[in-house]
Amino acid sequence: MENKAITSRDTDFAKWYTDVVRAAKLADYTAVKGCIAIEPNGYAIWEKMQEILDKKFKELGHVNVQMPLLIPEELLKKEGELVAGFAPEVAWVTEGGSKKLDERLCIRPTSETLFCDYYQSHVKSHRDLPMLYNQWCNVLRWEKETRPFLRSREFLWQEGHTIHATKEEALEETKRMMDVYHWFHNEILAIPSITGLKTEKEKFAGAEFTLTNEALMYNGVALQAGTSHYFGQKFSEAYNVKFTNKENKEEYVYQTSWGTTTRMIGGLIMVHSDDYGLVLPPRIAPKQVVIIPIGKGDKPLSMAHEYKELLNKNGIVAYIDETEKSPGFKFAEAEVNGIPVRIEIGERDLENSQITIARRDTREKMQVSLENLDIVNYVSELLETIQQDMYERAKKRRDELTFEAHNLEDMENILNKQPGLIHGMWCGDAACEERIKEIKGCKSRCIVEEEKIDDKCVCCGRDAKYHVIWGIQY
Repeated sequence: MENKAITSRDTDFAKWYTDVVRAAKLADYTAVKGCIAIEPNGYAIWEKMQEILDKKFKELGHVNVQMPLLIPEELLKKEGELVAGFAPEVAWVTEGGSKKLDERLCIRPTSETLFCDYYQSHVKSHRDLPMLYNQWCNVLRWEKETRPFLRSREFLWQEGHTIHATKEEALEETKRMMDVYHWFHNEILAIPSITGLKTEKEKFAGAEFTLTNEALMYNGVALQAGTSHYFGQKFSEAYNVKFTNKENKEEYVYQTSWGTTTRMIGGLIMVHSDDYGLVLPPRIAPKQVVIIPIGKGDKPLSMAHEYKELLNKNGIVAYIDETEKSPGFKFAEAEVNGIPVRIEIGERDLENSQITIARRDTREKMQVSLENLDIVNYVSELLETIQQDMYERAKKRRDELTFEAHNLEDMENILNKQPGLIHGMWCGDAACEERIKEIKGCKSRCIVEEEKIDDKCVCCGRDAKYHVIWGIQY
């Protein structure tokens, strides 16, 4: 029986998404228009994401720092492309207390300018390089249309900012961090993703080029899931970030930035969840196992505590639901919250020397004999199976919604029937890119350089230069 608080995914996907967010108590609306309150269940997922990514960043030599929230207008203006790119989304502070400020302060939409200002006064020699910095913070972008996690005015993210002595080092960093995002989505979030190069029109403002990690949601709409930017010496020249190289000559540093956000929580929901609520891959689930003792006898509760201790001791996050709610309510609550595995220990089952174990992803319930049961091994293997099965289902769905287009008529037919990822060749002309955008707002998701260029431009029919994946985006 479906959760009555959740609209069917196939009836109204947008409403279904919002219903899952609220039913699973991930986030709620606030009095601040366009901004959400991330509730404990939602923040626990973000903390898990932080924990895994932060460990990976540090393994690669990065350290965490914190830069100011406010950016002086003159500082922001030094790099013209960045200002132009973010101008429509910038919020300004014009008064402090009751006094009008001498200079407007921008609430950070991104922090390249602040890092450049810092680097300018802290880098002298090649011995100071590289500087591999990251910060976990909030940013503000004045979005017109908002949706919890996917697009809100204030959101949480990490933004890496690095500077290097050579172009080769900076290029390697740009690629390496894109590989991290690809690994995280595929291996941890069980979301199959595609990496590639953004077109000139879609790249980050001020970057020489942008690499992107693109994922497809259940409804066929694409989600940008992490980007990595190579700046070369653009920002270092604008902000005068110089160093003395090994030949004792002054030159500008080479720079990168890369980031991903709480939008990943939205991606998790839209790829994996169902009409019963949230579904979480075990590797990102803050709580992996819920144990529910049933009955008033001592044995179910005693066994529940024994299992909890064993599982937690072996790195599996388990908890016992000892609330006074009915067993059926506890089952439904665990289900809507996306707990990957549910262990039911009932008096009747114990009389038959068995327990019941349920998978959240398939909702399958299994009667498991207690004879020679190694609960740690059983649950470990089940969690791994769930992780892999969720990835394979998501990949199958993505592949079913991946198409080829040879001309504009193909593009229109595909998008009118079912959005998805569309492979189509492109001549490189921005006018063709704009023309394709007229079809339901379809944009280039990425240029995939390893794919063959085996057709004419999907828009104009001229010789193609790039193999592009197109799609509608969140």
